[in-house]
Amino acid sequence: MHADDSTRLIDLIRNGERILVFTGAGISTDSGIPDYRGPNGVWKTRKPVYYNDFMQNESARFDYWNYKLESWIDFGDAAPNAVHNAIFDIEKAGKLLMLVTQNVDGLHTRAGSSSARLIEIHGTNHEAECQTCGDRQPAGPIYLQFQKLQRIPTCKCGGILKPATISFGQSLREGDIDAAFEAARNCDLVISLGSTLSVNPAASIPEMAASQGVPYVIINRGRTEHDGSPDVTLRIDGSVSTIFPKAVKNALCAS
Repeated sequence: MHADDSTRLIDLIRNGERILVFTGAGISTDSGIPDYRGPNGVWKTRKPVYYNDFMQNESARFDYWNYKLESWIDFGDAAPNAVHNAIFDIEKAGKLLMLVTQNVDGLHTRAGSSSARLIEIHGTNHEAECQTCGDRQPAGPIYLQFQKLQRIPTCKCGGILKPATISFGQSLREGDIDAAFEAARNCDLVISLGSTLSVNPAASIPEMAASQGVPYVIINRGRTEHDGSPDVTLRIDGSVSTIFPKAVKNALCAS
């Protein structure tokens, strides 16, 4: 990263008072969680599960719960890293308008990010949701039950339980998407971290803010779908965990 880019990033964070942070899978790799669409991403090795298949096919439901169980065993104890902590530092400094994440790993919450400032736009692995009554409950005990009984979990109402993540073909929560776009309309700086910005409508959230003249920063290792856009103020290619926490520390110390 050029020294000028570092200085510019620090100045933008220092001057921002209503910052919208948008995060993708690239911020959690240092916590041991694989990227999804990066060069070695999970999407290249695993067929996506579509919502209609899950709802209509018992075998698809069983396979999906098995996959989620494996992920919970492998990554359920993952800890937040310096990027998650830096975002929480922005919140503690009173400069965070909203944090919108595509990640389902729950690490922003573990880092301390408040629910009032956090939108998990693609849901979370840490809860299960009934597809009939909408009841949500902690997923840990349900994963353990599934592991022991090898039986697809159901709700007390008899409905199908599903990890509370958004699958392909499943609609985003209307309240979440509305709140995210509201933040995009009211922020004075938008920063995208660790996302290829290739999944919509989520990727259109920072894009909306930028289209209104708000400074738009992208930090990601590798290309993104917004590269080359005239609305991008600062594009830094490199390790988010190396670049962003240091910039936040310097910005907050100087503010």
